[in-house]
Amino acid sequence: MAVESWVDVLKSSKKTALVHDGKRKIHYLFSDGKEMAEEYDLKTDELIVRKWRHKSALGSQGQWQVEVGDPGPSLQASPEEEIIKENSSNPVFTRKDTKNSFQWRIRNLPYPKDVFSVTASSSERCIIIRTSNKKYYKKFSIPDLDRNQLPLESSSLNFSHANNTLIVSYKKPKEILGLEQELLREIKKLKGTGEGDVDCKTQ
Repeated sequence: MAVESWVDVLKSSKKTALVHDGKRKIHYLFSDGKEMAEEYDLKTDELIVRKWRHKSALGSQGQWQVEVGDPGPSLQASPEEEIIKENSSNPVFTRKDTKNSFQWRIRNLPYPKDVFSVTASSSERCIIIRTSNKKYYKKFSIPDLDRNQLPLESSSLNFSHANNTLIVSYKKPKEILGLEQELLREIKKLKGTGEGDVDCKTQ
């Protein structure tokens, strides 16, 4: 049986749209029970948030896992955990894409740029950040490339460092840019309603 492409999976999912607070919010329900929620800026069409929720083995709803955007404290910790939360000077890793690049920001890294090494490992299909002073190490994948079975190219990767923040960018391949345009057209066809009129499954 042919593997269903990610585009087909998206198109066949049950989608609900809500326009609220300058954002277009889309909720996807997939045939395997997984859920994805996205938020787009109405003016720029840029993706602000993408998060996932999977059902547990017992069928209960799991926690939302943020893929793109800033995970708020409510998504990261319970009140008890908030009390013993990590030091606010610890590195904070978030993904915020631009039109043409996947982009990650790691705040609270006060080292000079030449300390950092950012490489793409095609065998492990992930990006690896290392520091020569052994103070920071991070390995992460690009789910968008994995879902679309696209290769990880070292030539698409670059990074900069300013204001104690490391910014890692990966140029989106043309296949991803095409998919995003197609998806945006599909999304804009959905009857996005005003606040309050939204499918109960998204609650």
